[in-house]
Amino acid sequence: MNLLSPALLDAASVHPVMVGFSGGLDSTVLLHLLAQASGRAAGSVRAVHVHHGLQAQADAWAEHCHQVCAGWGIALQVIHVDVRRDDGDGLEAAARTARHAAFQTCLQAGEWLALAHHQDDQAETFLLRALRGSGVDGLAAMRPLRAFGHGQLWRPLLEVPRAALEAHARHHRLHWIEDPSNQHDEVDRNFLRLQLMPLLRQRWPHAATALARSAGLAAQASDLLASQDDAALQSCTDASGALRIDALGALPDTAQARVLRRWVQQQGLPPLPGNGVRVIQQQLLSAGHDQPAEFRWQHARIRRWRGQLHVVPVLSPWPVGWQQSWQGDVPALLPDGGVLTLQGADRLDRPLLLRQRRGGERIHLPQRTHRHALKQCLQQSEVPPWLRPHLPLLCDGDDVLAAGDRIVSGTLQHWLQAHGARLHWQPPHPSN
Repeated sequence: MNLLSPALLDAASVHPVMVGFSGGLDSTVLLHLLAQASGRAAGSVRAVHVHHGLQAQADAWAEHCHQVCAGWGIALQVIHVDVRRDDGDGLEAAARTARHAAFQTCLQAGEWLALAHHQDDQAETFLLRALRGSGVDGLAAMRPLRAFGHGQLWRPLLEVPRAALEAHARHHRLHWIEDPSNQHDEVDRNFLRLQLMPLLRQRWPHAATALARSAGLAAQASDLLASQDDAALQSCTDASGALRIDALGALPDTAQARVLRRWVQQQGLPPLPGNGVRVIQQQLLSAGHDQPAEFRWQHARIRRWRGQLHVVPVLSPWPVGWQQSWQGDVPALLPDGGVLTLQGADRLDRPLLLRQRRGGERIHLPQRTHRHALKQCLQQSEVPPWLRPHLPLLCDGDDVLAAGDRIVSGTLQHWLQAHGARLHWQPPHPSN
């Protein structure tokens, strides 16, 4: 049996490939197939072994991988990772997260990461997601090729049953590692593999093939819906990437749900929890115009403001009481990562004080006869509420001369115009 189709090999032949090599049966067969593939340039395949440190034999497994790769003339990189044992999703999920993070770190631009998931893995993934109540996107399970890090994640064996991999390994007398943790059926995937799938095959011998085919059909439907989602999302977003509530509200509820999930994905946020769409629809979309409605999950925040949904970045707080003298001759590096600069002039006439808002400040605006509450000025401005605490105040004693570059007093505005100068405030970037 030709395990790797010629079409897949042709598609991958122009890209360097990094194989995720655990030393187990599946990845050993994949590495052997790629190492023996005709037409591949020398050195275009390399391997990465992630050392989780979870098993007593972990060092011996890494040494086994070194020996296999040396025998096939393939460069091997071993990466040690720390797996978070206190992760709420369980040890298996934590190990997978650490492994993928390691792959993403070492994947080079334009390189393809090849993983050895096969048809039986696809069937198990489909079942697991069905049992969790996933929709069509989740039931699409694993894709043969998708964007990943600086390159692509490639699964060339998704249509190949595990029995074919084992037959290939035995025919070529390959040696592989048996991970004893794969026999522990308290892990959901292992339970499916060890208990449920053999039972299903007794009644339906081609159960894995049928389930994997269903995953493929779900992927086709998901791709079709995704193109519709992108068109709907484009009609609902403005130039800043905020989501217009009026346009979103005009969509059917099911389309709203898909657009919200697509928007969250494009914004680089973690997936919405199960009740996330419902909460946003009921609490944010229906909130009053001035009501500061907000939805939070994990480290993410979405807030309704001025008829739009905005992603609220996680910003570093300022130290209490922070202040510094500044004359504009060098950029002011603010404690949250923001920067204030004076452009068009060498420096101010004298040093002024930079500090954070404390509340109750007032400012004398240009062409006004009395002072205005800074809080009111900010509410009327285009500065989002989550950025207002990060605006640096430029003060002369107790007099507020400017809030960043967004609100400038008459006195400072006159000086800036006379010197052909301006203030420029660069807001802080989200913290990791």
